[in-house]
Amino acid sequence: MKVNTQSVNFNADVKLLEFIQKRLDKLELFYDRIINSDVYLKVENTSGKENKIVELKVHVPKDTFIVKKQCKTFEEAVDSACSSMERKLRKKKQKPRVSSALKFL
Repeated sequence: MKVNTQSVNFNADVKLLEFIQKRLDKLELFYDRIINSDVYLKVENTSGKENKIVELKVHVPKDTFIVKKQCKTFEEAVDSACSSMERKLRKKKQKPRVSSALKFL
C-alpha cells in the first residue's frame, strides 16, 4: 500500500517512517481494497506530555476514513490510530451489500 507521510514543522526519523509503513501494511489484512493512505504528524506547542498528534486518512473505493489520535509518542499514536482504523475497516467489510435492484423497491 502507498503511504504518504507528512511531518509538520519537523523532520521525521527514518525509523519512524519505517514503523508507520509496517504498521499500515497490516491494515490490508482487515480490508484488501485500500487504495492509499495519508499520515500527518504534528507536534502541539503545549507544556503537556501528550503533545504528539497523528492524523490517519485511509482511502478505499467510494469512501475515506479519518482517525486522529494524540499521545506521548508518535509510535503510540500511530498504533492507537491503526487500532481504531482496523475497527472501522472491519465494520465496512462486514456491512451487507445491497444490490442495485433492491434499492428501488
